Amino acid sequence: MQTIPLFGRGDFAEWRDAARALAAAGISPREADWRIRGLDDELFAANALPDLPKPDKRAQPLTVPSAFLPLAEAVVCHTEPGRFHLLYRLLWRLQSDRRLLELDADKDVAWARLLARNVNRDSHKMTAFVRFKEIAGDTNGRRRFFAWFEPSHFVVARTAPFFRRRFADMDWIIATPNGTASWDGESLLFDPRPGENPGHGDPTDDLWRTYYASIFNPARLKLKAMQAEMPKKYWRNLPEADLIPGMIANAEANVRAMAEQAAKDPPLFHYRLQETAQAMPRIEPVGAGTIEALREEARGCTRCPLHCMATQTVFGEGPQSAPLMMVGEQPGDQEDLAGRPFVGPAGKVFDAVLKEAGLARDAVYLTNAVKHFKYEPRGKRRIHEKPNKGEIDHCRWWLAKEVELIKPRLIVSLGATALHALSGEGKPLGQMRGKTITMQGNIVLYPTIHPSYLLRLPDEAERRRQHALFVDDIRRVRELVESLEALR
Repeated sequence: MQTIPLFGRGDFAEWRDAARALAAAGISPREADWRIRGLDDELFAANALPDLPKPDKRAQPLTVPSAFLPLAEAVVCHTEPGRFHLLYRLLWRLQSDRRLLELDADKDVAWARLLARNVNRDSHKMTAFVRFKEIAGDTNGRRRFFAWFEPSHFVVARTAPFFRRRFADMDWIIATPNGTASWDGESLLFDPRPGENPGHGDPTDDLWRTYYASIFNPARLKLKAMQAEMPKKYWRNLPEADLIPGMIANAEANVRAMAEQAAKDPPLFHYRLQETAQAMPRIEPVGAGTIEALREEARGCTRCPLHCMATQTVFGEGPQSAPLMMVGEQPGDQEDLAGRPFVGPAGKVFDAVLKEAGLARDAVYLTNAVKHFKYEPRGKRRIHEKPNKGEIDHCRWWLAKEVELIKPRLIVSLGATALHALSGEGKPLGQMRGKTITMQGNIVLYPTIHPSYLLRLPDEAERRRQHALFVDDIRRVRELVESLEALR
């Protein structure tokens, strides 16, 4: 039996190095005895691994699927004594079964995921319930703050980078029974020794009590939900915690008092606002049958669920008498914020191609097949997601109205989504690119790529080649428009 003593304070590298040494020596999980050693002066000596058997030269290199690392990094932060043995057992089994982590019913996998969820939840609670209080003194003009928190697991070092990013302009210390994190504007340090709670307050404590008392609604009190989401160990260190017992005890009486309170007239200024509103001149709506009227109507579009997450409707822009209309897929992140089509990275590529092809942007009516930004949130970023057939079909009504009002001689579909929305064509874009299609009303449709395609090409030589082809397409579009206008 091989004994492996670890400090076990959430340091993934500590377990990883020991596990590598054990596996290289061919020691199975049954032969490994993982122990937790105490925090003493030895902590600050050379943190070397215990003596382990020499590696077996015949042993195969360790490999794990990518999902194992984030799982293991979370599990080592749990306080469960058997977490190191569990992870080593998973590591050992993964060498013969690469798809082990896909087996949700596997006991080891389910246990590891449960521990990881507990750690992630504890880390989230730390970001929500840490309350900084200012302490005396400053360093080079930087104010100093202290916070006390009582996590269930070893999440301090794991969560401290969040506070470094959020509060980089001040010096702070977060002390917990499981270690202390500190930031001085240059270095983020972690001390695994238990911290101490000085129990001091500051002038903002009364502000927190006033705020909490003002937002507490006794009619919506759900005690079990409060206890589940905000355990007492988190609340007891917050200044407003001493108000909670009294608020809960008086909740029923306060609800009755609210119900018995007679209705009151609105404040006097309410009537003055109404009089002012009635005296204001009426703004006549934009005349029907114009692009401006259609744009105004589209602002409140709820035809599909995309409007729920988008910032606004991004409608088309350009002259109503434009002989050329260009249709893209959907607005991107920057278009969603600006409310205009083709202003993001793909829009900059598009503008450059138009200029190179000798076509003025302000002579073209630009729009998209889908008017709301569809995306997948990833942290602080919004990643573009292709609209589905149903969303394209719902937005086709707006696109048809734009075509009806603009009456272009030529429409350029930029990408497969726009081609499908305009023609219903399901063939690959590569087969349709550059082939003119006659639509209803003798409108000519010219399919080509979307400018964002150029941004996705990893090879520089291929990107230049495709850029040149795209410029050739737009030059041909310009020539087609000129010839169609000459026939009028």
